[in-house]
Amino acid sequence: MDLWELAARERIRDTLARYSWSGDSLRLDEFAHAFCEDGELQLRGRDPVRGRAAVIEFLSGVAAPDTVATGSGVTRFVRHNVTNIRFLEVTRQQAKVTSYFTVFTEVGLDHFGRYRDIFVPADDEWLIRQRFVSTDWAAPESTMASPSSLR
Repeated sequence: MDLWELAARERIRDTLARYSWSGDSLRLDEFAHAFCEDGELQLRGRDPVRGRAAVIEFLSGVAAPDTVATGSGVTRFVRHNVTNIRFLEVTRQQAKVTSYFTVFTEVGLDHFGRYRDIFVPADDEWLIRQRFVSTDWAAPESTMASPSSLR
């Protein structure tokens, strides 16, 4: 493996971490910068959203910043964990990457699934051009995943 590919893989891992960390803390502008300017986010069963502004608008509706879970008196939190990152194809122009995610909230294990991504180089980073999110399971009391995402 060449040095450029090792660097690309590490930059992609950094972008994956930025996506999770900034999304969990509702830093939506930073979250959107994990995507290319015209990047696409699609959740299974929904139409894709394109562009950073559309990603921010979409996510601000999904993850409203409640400080306390509705009626429970429990502080709300979100923690995404990304594992089994698999590089299916890496060229100097793009990388196809798949990974698993689990999400924990105040209800415990909230939902889990898979990401299918296409990353592209942008200056000194590798950003998401296209992300397809496939939720495989959600807790009945999930605060994040809708039942329509489980088709």
